[in-house]
Amino acid sequence: MNEYPPIHRPGEMAPIPDRRHPMPPLDDGLGGILDDTAGIHPGIDLIRDGLRLLALDHLTREQTMSVLAALAGAEQNLADGIGHLVERLTNPTTNPALTHLDPDTAKNVQLEGERYRHETTAYGSRPRAAEAIALIDGI
Repeated sequence: MNEYPPIHRPGEMAPIPDRRHPMPPLDDGLGGILDDTAGIHPGIDLIRDGLRLLALDHLTREQTMSVLAALAGAEQNLADGIGHLVERLTNPTTNPALTHLDPDTAKNVQLEGERYRHETTAYGSRPRAAEAIALIDGI
């Protein structure tokens, strides 16, 4: 099995270990999103690399359930984390890049971020992911 490199270089995915049964390639949906978001920021490249690795790695049943929970099924999950990050990035108090906005625009931007976070965390698809996990687990 290949070893992952000791240092992550944004935009360079770690090699996928060789297996007898290769994984199907990414479909246009996920592959297109990963391609379209390349080079925006090193943090986005890290996320892209992680999503690509998760999509192409041979996960065990237990790993699949854990990944689903971490992505969207658990009470604290990464989908909710993205909602919180959007809220933070749209708040002039926590994102100095927005301090140039006039007060009305700044407040509207902040409000949109707060709405996004609320809708993501309150109305997200957590029950769908949790149901998929339960079905995989045989519950």
